[in-house]
Amino acid sequence: MSSSAATVSEEPKQLSIFERYLSIWVALCMLIGIVLGKQLPELTQTLRKMEFGQSSHINLPIAILIWLMIYPMMLKIDFSSIINVRKRPRGILITLFVNWLVKPFSMAVIAWVFFKHLWLPFIGAELADQYIAGCIILAAAPCTAMVFVWSYLTNGDPAYTLVQVSLNDLIMLILFAPIVAFLINGASDLVVPYDVLIYSVIAFIVIPLALGGISRLLLIKLKSADWFENRFVAFFHPVTVISLLITLILIFAFQADNITGKFFHVALIAVPILIQVYFNSSLAYGLMKWFKVPFNVAAPGALIGASNFFELAVATAIALYGPESGAALATVVGVLVEVPVMLSVVRFCNRTRDWFPSSE
Repeated sequence: MSSSAATVSEEPKQLSIFERYLSIWVALCMLIGIVLGKQLPELTQTLRKMEFGQSSHINLPIAILIWLMIYPMMLKIDFSSIINVRKRPRGILITLFVNWLVKPFSMAVIAWVFFKHLWLPFIGAELADQYIAGCIILAAAPCTAMVFVWSYLTNGDPAYTLVQVSLNDLIMLILFAPIVAFLINGASDLVVPYDVLIYSVIAFIVIPLALGGISRLLLIKLKSADWFENRFVAFFHPVTVISLLITLILIFAFQADNITGKFFHVALIAVPILIQVYFNSSLAYGLMKWFKVPFNVAAPGALIGASNFFELAVATAIALYGPESGAALATVVGVLVEVPVMLSVVRFCNRTRDWFPSSE
């Protein structure tokens, strides 16, 4: 590779206006949602009561918005690319090890230490169980569509990042519900309604995953890959953005009393989440360095270790325990810390690029 080509590949990437100021938009949505929840309680209550079935806890407006966020992400998954993983297995094996054998279990331990012991005098036993459940749900749902943005900012290998996300989604189909049920039952006194958890997996993973795969297969066949990527998938980008912002407004409206009445609790919840996120991303990054994985695979691996599928986590927490629950609040705190945490991991990875080989 020529020096000029190398220079181009190392140039810092630029985010869109929305992505660059995502923390500001999230903060604005939080403020709008809280004002809505406090000033228009009757409207908020009406929206909160719109469920699929009586006592199902699956809120209809939030479910529709989450589908509009998840479906475009599923459109990007090319399952045929998973076949090529065997050519470079080290990075993907490390990612899967951290995401499924370390991340949810480390979160359960960290949350148990903080909420059952260190923070217990401040929050009480009942909320401690709720916060533990929310943190576990958050950690058991790895990856979000934003991982592709963070990977882009580090010049990560887009195909390999796609494979990592694809495999996580497939594994989530099988392991998400059992891991959540096992850890919540073990780390808290809450009982997981397993049928509701299964319905959540079907509603927020299976259905969007199936629709995304079928849409991708049929539309590429009927049109072309270029039309599919640049027209169809591109069409959903503003839809996803708008859906995310409206979802955040609704979540914060439903949580208005919790957030204003327990603002100190928000800070307490953020501490174990931050510790767990940095621990797992550092572990993934360190293992990548140890096994001499190239940077364009190692950086996305660390970012996937730091990220969460917060759309699924929030939906599951609401479905299991209700929109006003402590579990839902814990997943919302995960949304608040996601962007600044991910940007800090991106910066660290870019500064340590020379730790890794340039190719495998």
